[in-house]
Amino acid sequence: MLLDPAYRESLCEIWLPILNGPLWSAKSLGWPFLVCLGVAAAFFVLVCVGSSNAVNLTDGLDGLAIGCVIITTMIFGAVAYLAGHHEFATYLRISYVPGAGELAVFCSALVGGSLVFLWHNAAPAEIYMGDVGALGLGGGLGAVACLMHQPFLLAIAGGVFVVEAVSVILQVAYFKRTGGQRLFLMTPIHHHFQKKGWPATKVVARFWILSLLCGLLGLLSLKLR
Repeated sequence: MLLDPAYRESLCEIWLPILNGPLWSAKSLGWPFLVCLGVAAAFFVLVCVGSSNAVNLTDGLDGLAIGCVIITTMIFGAVAYLAGHHEFATYLRISYVPGAGELAVFCSALVGGSLVFLWHNAAPAEIYMGDVGALGLGGGLGAVACLMHQPFLLAIAGGVFVVEAVSVILQVAYFKRTGGQRLFLMTPIHHHFQKKGWPATKVVARFWILSLLCGLLGLLSLKLR
């Protein structure tokens, strides 16, 4: 993809799902290409670091993180396929990304490997993901989102990851501001529901449902303009 001149021209674009055009691009700002490329690269790193840590925070119950990763990756695989075809991209008014079909293949491979892992990670888990797996999967999702110029779509489709990360940030900020009081019983937020008496399997199942709803909302946001 990076070797394609047509893709390099649009490398600095950032799209918002509810808009008909790019939210941010080198052409709209009128900045030199290298300056825009540097800003885009910094934003790319920020998205990848944020998504990798969000997935890592979600990895607290058997099958929770990997199930949400599978759903979100399937959504991005579908979007990558659509973005790689000029006709579909034009109809949906999303960024046309030459060579995005390769990202669809990557997402498919990621889903396949994750399904095998989930087979053994479902409660009671036989194997565990750990930081290496969670950070890698989250970083991969962030990279795919940025390469398709859709980082904000990741915030919608990966809404469960966002909520998990935000719950930790709010808990820490509230704890420091109030001198020891807690906003939630425990964070990340899936532990809050455990403290309220939900069985771990129910928490996982309901978070999967929420992840699916977020993914569908992300797909709908591409057309609802």
